Amino acid sequence: MKKTGALAAAMAVAVALAGCGAQTNSGSNTSSGSGQKQDTIVVASNATFPPFEYAQNGKIVGFDIDMIKEIGKAEHLNVQIKSVSFDGIIPALQAGSVDAAVAGMTIKKDRMQNVNFSNAYYRSGVSVLTKKGSSIHNLADLKGHVVATETATSSVDVLKKAGITNIKQFSITQDAYNALESGGADAVVFDNPSNVLFAKSHPDVHIVGGLLTGEYYGIAVSKKKPELLKEINDGLKKIQENGEYKKLFDKYFNGDERGMVKGVVSPASVAVQ
Repeated sequence: MKKTGALAAAMAVAVALAGCGAQTNSGSNTSSGSGQKQDTIVVASNATFPPFEYAQNGKIVGFDIDMIKEIGKAEHLNVQIKSVSFDGIIPALQAGSVDAAVAGMTIKKDRMQNVNFSNAYYRSGVSVLTKKGSSIHNLADLKGHVVATETATSSVDVLKKAGITNIKQFSITQDAYNALESGGADAVVFDNPSNVLFAKSHPDVHIVGGLLTGEYYGIAVSKKKPELLKEINDGLKKIQENGEYKKLFDKYFNGDERGMVKGVVSPASVAVQ
């Protein structure tokens, strides 16, 4: 897992990366060290969701980034990462400015109307993070309170479905956490891995209640590239079998394998509304 002390710095420079990214043509060829030709793919990501993707030393790094690069190695694909705002990822895929996207993206039925998803690679869920000593102990307790989260994420859907109306939405996750710390929000509802990471470096907050959802992350792929979808699924299966996938859990989650997906889990079987 990412060093917790670098969380704020990672978020602070994320916006600076938004205009950066690969400036190559998707589908071009480049030579690998072995002399073998590799297809180059441009993969969108958003550096605001540690430990899956975050900014470090001017680059986007994290679990998702290492994973897509390992998939690329397995399938002889040269992966170039392009920073895109989270709510701009699907439009970028539809416009053809990127080939795929890896950004802790929940497999959702409405998203599947616009993009294809790979087989699931991580099982997550949404949780409630609040200050210690707060009267908030579960989702129902959030009514009447100000709740912060990230724009265009499944957390917004969870809150609206539960009848929570006072929702502050931020384009950068760190701003939601800052609102909780400053008193501008009473709780943060967001993906559990991110909440766990923040709580580890901030002893004044804690997670209450259980997971509100059971969600699976997938790699989004342009509907115009079915052959790329197959390569990504093949590569994911290979790294699950050769141990590289497990190594990423050791590196980023201190060996916690609760989010690990074992075997092939098709997007259609786990898609949420």
